Amino acid sequence: MLVKTRGGRPEDSGAMHRFNDSPERPAMYQRIFVPFDGSGPSLQGLDQAIALAKSSSARLRVAYEIDELIGATGFESYAIYARDVLAAMRRTGEGILALARERANEAGIAAETELFESGGHNIAARIVEHAMLWQADLIVIGSHGRRGAPRFFMGSDAENIVRLAPMPVLVVREAHAAAL
Repeated sequence: MLVKTRGGRPEDSGAMHRFNDSPERPAMYQRIFVPFDGSGPSLQGLDQAIALAKSSSARLRVAYEIDELIGATGFESYAIYARDVLAAMRRTGEGILALARERANEAGIAAETELFESGGHNIAARIVEHAMLWQADLIVIGSHGRRGAPRFFMGSDAENIVRLAPMPVLVVREAHAAAL
């Protein structure tokens, strides 16, 4: 619902849309959530999310998920794994999130960041869970655009997020994958 204030300028009345600087055009999205791993496709997804956030005055949250099971070899003790491997994964994640924050800041957007661990759960499900907890109304994710056997063996987090998310998902395909 659109509500006019005393100054004649529309304000958000709690409806799904709010207004940006243009009183004639409601913003489509208020909270944009971006799963980010620093790869080429995720950078393209981040750039798209930054552009959307800028054009609609939306809040932007960039998240990095640690998949703890990737670093486990089974040969190290848990104490060593927790002390060394997980610590290194967290440092890597913080560095990747710093890159995302810097990229958003250069575009004039203040991005929030979030580092979380999968806890052994499905990565796509955890991403959707965190987007929902933050009350995102859009997820923007980069995708390699794999098809055939590579997609079958490697899976597609983007595809699973599209399937699981109750909010819209914008999948940004890697530039060279889109050209194929």
